Amino acid sequence: MAILVNQQPQCVLYEDDHLLVVNKPAGLNTHAPSPFAGEGIYEWLRHRLPAWAHLATIQRLDKETSGIILFSKSTLANKSLTQQFESRKVEKEYVLLTDRAPTTLAGRVHTGISRVGDKYVTGPIESADTEAETWFTPAGKTSLGWLIRARPLTGRTHQIRVHAASRGCPLLGDVIYGGTTFRRVCLHAERLRFQHPASRQLMEFHAPVDFSADTSDILRAAVIDPEATNAWRVWHGVPDRRPGWFVERWGDWLLSQSERDLTRSQIEELRKLVEKWNLKGAYHKRLLKSLRTQSNTEASPSLIFRREAESTNLTGPFNISEENVKFEVSFDEGYSVGIFLDQRENRRRFLRNHIAAEFPIRTQGLAGCQVLNTFAYTCGFSVCAALAGAVVTSLDLSKKYLDWGRRNFVLNGIDPSKHEFVFGDAFDWLRRFEKKARKFEVIILDPPTFSQSKEGGIWKADQDYAKLVQAALPLLGPSGILLASTNAATLKPEAFVTLVEQSVASVRRKILKRHYAPQPIDFPMNREQPGYLKTLWLRIS
Repeated sequence: MAILVNQQPQCVLYEDDHLLVVNKPAGLNTHAPSPFAGEGIYEWLRHRLPAWAHLATIQRLDKETSGIILFSKSTLANKSLTQQFESRKVEKEYVLLTDRAPTTLAGRVHTGISRVGDKYVTGPIESADTEAETWFTPAGKTSLGWLIRARPLTGRTHQIRVHAASRGCPLLGDVIYGGTTFRRVCLHAERLRFQHPASRQLMEFHAPVDFSADTSDILRAAVIDPEATNAWRVWHGVPDRRPGWFVERWGDWLLSQSERDLTRSQIEELRKLVEKWNLKGAYHKRLLKSLRTQSNTEASPSLIFRREAESTNLTGPFNISEENVKFEVSFDEGYSVGIFLDQRENRRRFLRNHIAAEFPIRTQGLAGCQVLNTFAYTCGFSVCAALAGAVVTSLDLSKKYLDWGRRNFVLNGIDPSKHEFVFGDAFDWLRRFEKKARKFEVIILDPPTFSQSKEGGIWKADQDYAKLVQAALPLLGPSGILLASTNAATLKPEAFVTLVEQSVASVRRKILKRHYAPQPIDFPMNREQPGYLKTLWLRIS
């Protein structure tokens, strides 16, 4: 049974055979700054759809700069647009916000710009690294400060920011260049005008901005379709300016998580979200360092408040939607509610049969594909693979969770009897499957960081992952797909990739294709709060 998956993200403004025009949110890089960092908008788009596999970046925006960004989809577009930018035929207009009276920021600013450390400075053109020219026009005052339109005639790094600061008007939030601290750098690429590379028609795009809006909300709105998905991480600690506090939407409810009880101001923030999205109420869960000593009741969240129209507390399971796929979840099950939101993009890859640019799971589609989902939990991966046509074997140490998984199959119109649900220890069953000469075209390894069973003893992901890969590989057929994922924070991305790849080599198998996937965009990362989820997709000979 196929599921309808929305093809075009909310951030896309326009697309044809040659162009892709996107409204990039603040807080998202144009390109990933390193191989194991969070994806930039370019990587996220390029790996999302087969038609976008050959995207080329025509111009870039800083991470904290929002607005219109242009990508080419064809050789013709790439050549034409590059020439238009180089010959200054493309008209770009930005809007910035400053809290300093712009008495000296109007008209032309034409200087040299040089890099000094991590910053850029203006100076005489003849002695600078390069020259830069910007035209500024005052555009009125708001409660936050003065709006100014900027038209850069050249495209130098930090050009507008440096020129504004050099005239005593640093952007609000641009602390690098002397601006007042704010939730974001207040610079937005508002308008772009150019000639279409094929039709020669004049194209113009306009994207307004509200600098007072919550950037966390805008970031999620750019990449999540609320018509198809009603569960995501709303705030993710430090990168969303809320250290130690994590908030998720689960259908009609909010789930807050932190190590402490909520403050009055935090509860008020939750109330605003509930009103904004017309939800039923909010729950809070204390994040405990030792989960194994806690009962389900102690580890489960508690009701903080509900709307007046909601007469009772939430009891028992309820359903959420992710890419139009239904999952049963519950706030009464202890640490986890039934599905891990940070694996949404990986589940989506099964729905699309598309791992990354020019990397399908199976060239002929997933119909009839044999998939083994170890540590299946409530069978989220299994449901998505089955919806795409695969025949799935779900293996887990808990009968309760496998029964939960069967209910998820039924929720989505899938007959569980046509799939296999296996109760037991993963290592034990991997050995049994090997003895029976079972083969699978896809094997999913997404184990917990810690578990314990009578058959297998104690399992620790950071110590035992290599053994798991080696135990699974005899079951993987030729040119099969291995999905290896872990949320073990002690395993650094580089070490995890090396561990998995060396495990493959140790059994004399060869990696034909690979794709590393970080955690999704609604789980942002930075230096203060690095990423924890690591996923490696491999096609193995």
